[in-house]
Amino acid sequence: MIMFNTIRKKYYLIFILCTLSLVAQEKPEFGTISQSESSFTSYDKDKEATAVYLSEYGHNYFDVRDNYIWLITKYHAKVKILNKDGFKHADIEIPLYHSKKNKEKIVKIKAVTHNNGMSIPVKTAEFYEEEINEKWTQLKFTFPNVQEGVIVEYEYEMQSPFHFNFQGWEFQTDIPKLYSEFYAEIPGNWLYNRSIIGSLKLSVDESRIISSCFKFPGLEQDSDCEALRYAMKDIPAFKDSEKYMLSANNYRSRIEFELSEYKSFYGGTDKYTKTWKAVDREFKTDGDLGVQLKKKNFFSKSVDPGLLTQGDDLTKAKNIYEFVKNHFIWNEEYGVWNDNKVKNAFDQKKGSAAEINISLINLLNAAGLNVNMMLLATRNKGLPKKTHPVMSDFNYLIAKVDIGEKAYLLDATNKYMPFGMLPYHSLNYYGRVMDFDNDSYWFDIVPEKSNAIMLRAQMTIDASEKKLTGVFDLINTGYKKVAQDEVLSTTKEDSYIERLEEEISDDFHIMSHEKKLKYSDEKKLTERFNFEMENLFQGDNIYLNPFVLKFFDNNPFTASERNYPIDFGYPMRYQYVLNVKIPDGYNVKSIPENKNFSLPDNGGVLKLNVSDNNSGALNLFFTFDLNSAYYNNGYYEGLKQLFSEAVKSQSQSLIVFEKI
Repeated sequence: MIMFNTIRKKYYLIFILCTLSLVAQEKPEFGTISQSESSFTSYDKDKEATAVYLSEYGHNYFDVRDNYIWLITKYHAKVKILNKDGFKHADIEIPLYHSKKNKEKIVKIKAVTHNNGMSIPVKTAEFYEEEINEKWTQLKFTFPNVQEGVIVEYEYEMQSPFHFNFQGWEFQTDIPKLYSEFYAEIPGNWLYNRSIIGSLKLSVDESRIISSCFKFPGLEQDSDCEALRYAMKDIPAFKDSEKYMLSANNYRSRIEFELSEYKSFYGGTDKYTKTWKAVDREFKTDGDLGVQLKKKNFFSKSVDPGLLTQGDDLTKAKNIYEFVKNHFIWNEEYGVWNDNKVKNAFDQKKGSAAEINISLINLLNAAGLNVNMMLLATRNKGLPKKTHPVMSDFNYLIAKVDIGEKAYLLDATNKYMPFGMLPYHSLNYYGRVMDFDNDSYWFDIVPEKSNAIMLRAQMTIDASEKKLTGVFDLINTGYKKVAQDEVLSTTKEDSYIERLEEEISDDFHIMSHEKKLKYSDEKKLTERFNFEMENLFQGDNIYLNPFVLKFFDNNPFTASERNYPIDFGYPMRYQYVLNVKIPDGYNVKSIPENKNFSLPDNGGVLKLNVSDNNSGALNLFFTFDLNSAYYNNGYYEGLKQLFSEAVKSQSQSLIVFEKI
């Protein structure tokens, strides 16, 4: 912060308002409620809305107070509570950042509940501050006398010493907004990168220069300011309940600011947004990451020497990966910029994702392998910006090791993850490889292609005993194998069998279960089950649903429309192959209808074929393929139908044998 004794000149909005677009609305005085706002009872554009922002205004600028330059944020909002489900919007939380020496603070605040011409204020004693973590607190309060139909209104002024924390603007939240406007005045000494995120269009998007808006001490020439105004109207609620979508941060309409450069009033410039070359240099000496990556001597002395020397490069890499996986317990902590202590983590055999994977990198490095740290954002974080380094976009790190002509991405936090595969939360398209010997670069994250659940079954019906006996092999590959491996490793055999029988039917009994070839392919797991089924006979007929196991209990896509792309994380296949002998003394009366349905551009396929080739048996073949991890909105109807047909095929298929 800069100290001086001159008071900032107040060139407020009179000139600007005269020249702005007529689309912009003038901010109402606090406490004024119009007739239209009072009579507002429902929102025609969203019948499910529980509350609606009637109006919302924000204003960011710099001011001189108590001899310091402060970043000031003003906020004003009116929210209509439409029903009881909207009462939660009367609970307000205002986040406040702080360091060891400074903190943000609310210097003015007032809040009122408007109900049928009466205004009930929030009392001063009802505002209170609550600690969130070591960096954040929040000011909290609850509006009084909240009922259906009330309007809650509040405004505050926040004073911040942190010029980098120039708060952006969230146009889209979980309830609709009739009008939302953000205005900012930024003196030329502060340069901010700004990003407009989301697909919604701005009603107002204006930028202009205000001459001599800010006076600096000891200088004759005042600073010009850039005046920014952004507004939207009729903003739909952001509904992130859609299944199989990436982080809401990729889609929610908002404006973000990032301090790029600050020019001191007395000379000198501080650059906050750096080039990747500058970031690379800093990482090499950074005590939290750069230094932690230079502990190979410690690790080489802490493990069996053979681990680092035996076998070719691929064998060494796999052995080191397996060692780290089994040595550590992940404490479920993400983050990159934590206080990483890899030596302590190694000794305690427990650590964060960063500590575990930095240990992995050190050991691979000690073995003489070409390994680098790769920064990424998890799926729930959002995609990192590629335009310039924004280090807060990253919350995870892994190892990238190059062996021959092939690159392997490794994360040792999951004990069930095969070599060269990343956990599902890391499948977020790309990351930044920090190659300290050269330049850092972007690298694509390509998920495992073969991810399948395959079931192969043989059935025999004994008419005299009135029961069915059979055997089926359950084969899981790729990410399906990882999930199943964890289930088998963490579930007792009896519990696993009991749960499987319950999922199938009361008439289904597993007689034996064995795992086969578990270690012949680290990305494949095979199980064999011997089973019996009862109660198939009704009169002279036998009724059999051929699908012993069902891949889908229901269709995940039931909404009439889809707002955001569909992202499964990886392609997948479900396949079912059945051979059932026609029982002696019976004919085939009916079989399921064949199906063949596909998505455009080979995006997916569903096939069901049942045939009797005069072999004394029926053969059923079912396959359901999703050939891509990602589908844009245009595929939604097709995917919806594809899953619908898959559910129908499994639940409604019936083979009927009739007695001769």
